[in-house]
Amino acid sequence: MATSRCVLSCVTCSTNNHNRPITSGVGYLRTALSSAVKPLIQDMELSKLNKITEASRSIKMAPLAILNTLVDSLFKFVDQPMLPSQKNFSPVEEREERVKVDCGQGEIPEDFPEGVYIRNGANPLFGGLKYAVSVFGKTDNIWIEGEGMLHALYFTKSAEGNWSFCYKNRYVETETYKMERDRKRPCFLPVVSGDPIAALASTILNLLRFGIVNKIMSNTNVFEHGGKYYSVAENYVPQEIDLSSLETYGNWNLNGAWSRPFTSHPKKVPGTGELITTGFEPSKPYCVMGVISADGKDLIHKLDLQLDHCSLFHEVGVTKKYNILIDSMLTISPERVMKGGQLFKYEKEKQARIAVIPRYGDADSIKWFHIEPCCTYHLMNSFEDGNEVVVRGCKADAAIIPGPEWDEDKFDWFSKGFIFKPVNSDNAGNDGLLFTSIREWRLNMETLEVKERDLTGSEYSMDFPMINADFTGLKHKYGYTQVINSDASSESAKTKYGGLAKLYFEEKTEENSHGERNIKMEYHWLPENNFCSGSAFVSKPGAIDEDDGWIVTFAHDEETEISYVLVIDAKQFTGEPIAKINLPQRVPYGHHGSFFSST
Repeated sequence: MATSRCVLSCVTCSTNNHNRPITSGVGYLRTALSSAVKPLIQDMELSKLNKITEASRSIKMAPLAILNTLVDSLFKFVDQPMLPSQKNFSPVEEREERVKVDCGQGEIPEDFPEGVYIRNGANPLFGGLKYAVSVFGKTDNIWIEGEGMLHALYFTKSAEGNWSFCYKNRYVETETYKMERDRKRPCFLPVVSGDPIAALASTILNLLRFGIVNKIMSNTNVFEHGGKYYSVAENYVPQEIDLSSLETYGNWNLNGAWSRPFTSHPKKVPGTGELITTGFEPSKPYCVMGVISADGKDLIHKLDLQLDHCSLFHEVGVTKKYNILIDSMLTISPERVMKGGQLFKYEKEKQARIAVIPRYGDADSIKWFHIEPCCTYHLMNSFEDGNEVVVRGCKADAAIIPGPEWDEDKFDWFSKGFIFKPVNSDNAGNDGLLFTSIREWRLNMETLEVKERDLTGSEYSMDFPMINADFTGLKHKYGYTQVINSDASSESAKTKYGGLAKLYFEEKTEENSHGERNIKMEYHWLPENNFCSGSAFVSKPGAIDEDDGWIVTFAHDEETEISYVLVIDAKQFTGEPIAKINLPQRVPYGHHGSFFSST
C-alpha cells in the first residue's frame, strides 16, 4: 500500500455470496433488486429516483443476454490516461514458463534459506484501469483496482552449494478474472468512484448480472497458514495458490464457516499459531473477527464487533492475549451515494479509536481507546508491556484510498499530498496530508489512558512496514519500512519508494534543529530513478539476534527499464546490496511481498 496502497484493494461485496458460483437468473435478479436496491433508493431525489426506477423496471425481467447487450449499448469503457512517469504502473503480460535468471551482482550467502520470494499487485486486464461512460455519468477504477498478478523469484541451492534462480509470473485466476478473460473484454462496471447516479446504476447492473457488486481482486498480499498459501484482498475470501506453479485452486472459506471478505493482513498468534482475521461489509454485521485453528481447518471463534458503521480495516494486530483493530473512520456507505456523496469517506471529524479485544472475547469485552485523528492502514506490530498494550503503525492525516472527492482533480490532489511535509506546517489545502510516519500508541489496560507519539519525525515519509515475523505480537527492537521519494511521487501522483529504512526502537537520536528526538534510523537508498515495492524480511536459519537476516525487494530502474531483486544484509543495512538479480521482464510496482522458505 501503498498499497496500498497496501493493498490496500478494499472494495467490499454487498452480499454474502462467497460460497456460491457467480451466476445470474431471473429469480436471483428479482431477489437482488428487491433486497439491495429498494432500501438504497428510498432517500434519493425524485429526478434521480425516476431514472434508476425506470432502468430497473426494464432490467428486472430481462434475460442475462439482454442485460449484457443493454450494458454494452449504454456503457463505454475508456482507458485512463497514463503519464510517462507512471509507466511502470502499467500492466504486463503473463509468462507461460519459469525463466532462469542470473545473479548479476554480488552473491547469495551460503546460509540464505532456499525458498520463494513472491509479491502480489494489481495488473489490470485489457490495457489498464478504465473509465465507464454512460448516460448516467462516469465512474472510474481507483488506483488499487486491477486483477491480482503474482511475481515470484525462486532461490534454489544445489547439493554442491551453488545457487540458481528462476522467475515466474501469473494472474490469480479468480472466478471474475476467468469470466472477463473468456469474454475478452471488460465486464464489471467501476463502482467505487464517480458520479453518484452512475455509481448506483453500475452497482445495480453488476449485482443483477453477476450476483456481486465488484470484481474479486485478490491483488494485495500472499500469506501462509496450515502449510497452504493464499492470495488475498479484502473484498473477498482468500484464493488458495500453488507456490510452485502459481496455479489458483479456488476459494478458502473454511468449509463454509467463513462467508465474508478477509483482511489482507491476518496475523498468527505467538505461541499457539492460530490465525486472526477480520472481514468488513457495508451491511450489518459491519465487522466480524475470526480465530482460525493453527492447522487451518476450523473457525474456532467468531465475534461480531457490533459496530454502527462500516469502516475499512486493512490489517489486524495481535499480542499474546489480545486482538487489535484501528478504526480510523474511513467509512463505506451505500446510503451516502444516494445522497450525492462517495462510497468511501474519511470522516476525520469523528474520533479515531483502537479496539483491544480478548482473544476469544465478545463485544462487551472490547476496550476502546480514543486516539488523535489519523488514517492508519498498516500496523508494524503490537505487544504487551506491563499493563500497557503497545501498538505501532503507519499514520497519515488523509486517506489515500480511494483518494479525493469526485469533483476534485485527482492528479493535483495526489501530487500535493506527497509534497514534503514541513515541520509544524498547517498543511494548507492537501499539502503533505499523505505524509506517513510511524506512530506509537501506548494503551493502559487499567486506566484506559492513551499515550501516543510519532517515532520517525517529519524528514521522510515511510510505509509498508515489516519485522522479523518470529516477533509478531511480541516486544521487538527493530522494524523496517519502505521510504517514499516525495519528489518522484508528486511528479507522478503515485507512490514511489526510493529506499528502505531500519528502525531501532530502543535507541534514540539527539534532538534535531526542529526539536524532535526520534528513534534511531538507518537508510538504504536506491540509485536515482530506481524504486522498490513488496519488500520482505528473510530471517537467517538458526538466527540468534532479531535482525539476523536480509531484506529482499523488487525494484525497477526507470532509466534502463530493467527490473531486479535486491538482497540487503539487515545488519549492514547502509552498505551495498549483497546481491542484485536482474529479471527477464519489467515488474510493475505493486503491493505486498513475502518470502517462504522451502520445507
